[in-house]
Amino acid sequence: MATNEAVADRTLDCSDLDNYIGKPMTPFSLKEDLHNNDFRRWAQAMHYPNLLHYDAEYAARGRFGRLVAPQSFTISAGEGHGACPAGIGNIPDSHLIFGGDEWWFYGPRLFAGDRVIHEKIPFDYAVKETKFAGPTCFQRGDNNYYKQDGTLFAKQRSTSIRYRRDLAVEMGSLDQTEDPDWTDEELADIESRKLEFIQAVHELGHGRRHWNDVNVGDQLPVRVFGPHSVASFATEWRAYMMTIWGGSHRNQDCDPAKLGFVGPMAGWEMDPVEELVNPENTDGAYIGPSRGHLFTRWAQYVGMPRPYGYGASMGAWIIDYLAGWAGEWGYVVHCNSQYRGPAFSGDITIQTGEIVDKMTDDQGRKLVQIKSKMANQDGTTMATAVAEVELPE
Repeated sequence: MATNEAVADRTLDCSDLDNYIGKPMTPFSLKEDLHNNDFRRWAQAMHYPNLLHYDAEYAARGRFGRLVAPQSFTISAGEGHGACPAGIGNIPDSHLIFGGDEWWFYGPRLFAGDRVIHEKIPFDYAVKETKFAGPTCFQRGDNNYYKQDGTLFAKQRSTSIRYRRDLAVEMGSLDQTEDPDWTDEELADIESRKLEFIQAVHELGHGRRHWNDVNVGDQLPVRVFGPHSVASFATEWRAYMMTIWGGSHRNQDCDPAKLGFVGPMAGWEMDPVEELVNPENTDGAYIGPSRGHLFTRWAQYVGMPRPYGYGASMGAWIIDYLAGWAGEWGYVVHCNSQYRGPAFSGDITIQTGEIVDKMTDDQGRKLVQIKSKMANQDGTTMATAVAEVELPE
């Protein structure tokens, strides 16, 4: 990757963030109720072939009697995939990537006809030195998700990584600019490996995975998907419902220019005024900070070697992995994930998990604690997570 001349000023000005911490932002909601096709589109984009979320006949015979949204779908029905309260405030000449999130789920599920109200409250921030971009701001924000009747059904504390894009380019810590070159035989092997997790989900079907029948040290089936591509990243982006033209009650809380995004990355993404003039300028795939995911030129402009996936999607992959193993009678009650690096174009993703504890909580729920890891084909860690999953006794 080409680098600039050494940057003289190496400071990161985060002073404006103090003006926002703890202050609620404008709530967000979609204009229409949720539809079964929203769940299907999400499952498809997240590589999650669980019949419970896309096959109506199968779902009708199960616990819910109809299609139900994946637990991970919550993030699709909100604004900015949870990054808004973790990215508010001006940091001059900066860019943002997703660094992790912690989820709490409170029981209610989403079905067609529901509507989600997304509440956003900036939480805190800290500046640390990193090999990626020198002084780097780790900012957190709370996202509370309510159903139309006011029921709080999920909370997400997201972490964004805000950094000087010129320092990231100068330091050039990520330098693998070329996609892996997979042979036909390797691709065929990847396809066969994908079936291990898929078949485990199908074999459990509508059955119960009982708490009594699992033990500390048990390994979850390995989940493999990919290779990732610009096409798969674009499919992810289009499954986030905020990207649909005219589909949301927009606001200008997270105007990229006001947040300090630099130069051509400070476009009109999600701008409610420009959306009525030329919506292609606002949907993030073509103009604005999100296009770094889809175009090599703009990925390298912000310090990435080549197109890369969305951090929020990695969080969804983790929740789907846990929920798919637990089955429709199980439930992810808490998951804390840290993202080490994105899914780059050409890479595959390999998920593993292990039960590390069994417990009964103060509500009498039977829980297993699972440590999960996400890595690419070279063994490079992409994310780690610790989660508590409820199973029937």
